[in-house]
Amino acid sequence: MWFKTLDDVDVSGKTVIVRVDLNSPIDPETGKIRDNERLRAHAGTVRELSERNAKIVLLAHQGRKGDPDFLPLKNHAELLSRHVGRQVKYVPDLLGEEAVKAVKSLKNSEILLLENVRILDEETKEASPEEHSRGKLVSTLAPLADIFILDAFSVAHRAHASVVGFSHVLPTVAGRVMERELRALTTVLEEDRKIVLVMGGNKPEECIEVIIGIMSKNIENIKYVLSAGILGQLFLMTEKRNLGEPSKSYIKKKKFDMYLERLAGIREALGEKLKTPVDVAYEENGKRVEMDVEKLPAPGTIYDIGEKTAKKYAELILDTSEKDVIIVKGPAGAYEREEFRKGTRIIYEALARCRAFTLIGGGDSSTAIELVGLSPANFSYVSLGGGALITYISKRTLPGVEILRKI
Repeated sequence: MWFKTLDDVDVSGKTVIVRVDLNSPIDPETGKIRDNERLRAHAGTVRELSERNAKIVLLAHQGRKGDPDFLPLKNHAELLSRHVGRQVKYVPDLLGEEAVKAVKSLKNSEILLLENVRILDEETKEASPEEHSRGKLVSTLAPLADIFILDAFSVAHRAHASVVGFSHVLPTVAGRVMERELRALTTVLEEDRKIVLVMGGNKPEECIEVIIGIMSKNIENIKYVLSAGILGQLFLMTEKRNLGEPSKSYIKKKKFDMYLERLAGIREALGEKLKTPVDVAYEENGKRVEMDVEKLPAPGTIYDIGEKTAKKYAELILDTSEKDVIIVKGPAGAYEREEFRKGTRIIYEALARCRAFTLIGGGDSSTAIELVGLSPANFSYVSLGGGALITYISKRTLPGVEILRKI
C-alpha cells in the first residue's frame, strides 16, 4: 500500500500518541454516551498496541464547545476499557502538569486517555501540519512521544491540530481502523470497476457530492444511481411531479429545493443510468399507505419508497457481479419508524446477498443495518467515516490522508 501501518513500526517500549474518534451519541435520559461501533473498532487498535508493549496516549474529542454533547471523556474511558479488556486510565487534563506527569509515568502496555482535545481553541483551527506543530498541543505532547498513529479516518477531513500536527515532528503511521477504511476505499475508487450508487437518507447535499465526484472521474464507470430518501423525492420533483403539500412544505422548510436545478443537470447527464422511485409510501392517520408516482400528489408526508421501487432496486443490486462495487449512502426512508423501514430492509437484504463489493456509509446506515436485522458482517465494509467518507469519495483527498502519503 501507499501508506505505512502498524506492521511497519516497532512500538515495544515506545510512547505512541494515537488519535482515535470516540465521538459518541448521548443518551438523553442519562446524559452519558451510548456504546457504539466506533468504540469497539478503535478498541482493536488499542488492544494490539498494548499487547505489543507500547505506552499508549489516546487523543479524542466529544462534541464541540457550546454544544450539549461537549463532554469530558471519563465515560469514554470506562466503555473503552470494557472493549479493550484492560484499564484505560483517564485524566481530566490535556496539557497541564497532571497530563504531562501521567504520560511520563506510563509503563509498557498501559493506556491513557487525555481530556477532550476540543477544550483547546487551536484544535479546531484549520491549518497546515507545520503551523499546528508550533501550537500548544503538539509542542507539549510530541516531545514525550516516539510515534504518532492516526486511527481516526472519520476526522481525517479536518486539518485539526490533533489530526495533522504531530505528523510534522513524529514518525506517522495509520492505525488499524484507518488502514481498513483506506483499503476499502482503494478497492472502490482506484480499481477499474463498475459502480452502483444507492443514494438515500435525509442529507441530499452529501449524495450530490458523491454522485458528482464519481461522475467527474469517469461517468462511464457508473452502472446505476438508485435514488431514494429525500434525494429520490427531489429527483421526482425534477420530473415535474407534485409530491403533495406535506412533503413539499418539508422540503421547502429544509431548503432542499435549492438543489433542484443542479439535480436536473445530473439527471440529464446520467440518462438511463438514473433510477427514480416508481412508488412512494406516505403517512395517513399514523399508517403506511403506498401510491404509484403517477397518482401523486400524496395527501400525507412521504417517508419511504414504495415496495415496487424497493424490489426493482433489489433486482438491479442482485444482478451485479463480483467485479462491481456498490456504494450506499443513507437508508431508503424513515427507518427509525418500523412502518417506514420496508424500503430500507428490502434493499439492505439484497445488498447482503449480492456478489458485488458493498461499501456502506456510516451514521444512519450503520443504525439501519441493525434495525433491519443485519450486521456489518453481512457487507464487504461498513465505514465509520461519515463526512470524511463523503469528502474522500468526492475529492479523493483528505488532510489526514495526505499526512500518510508524505512518509
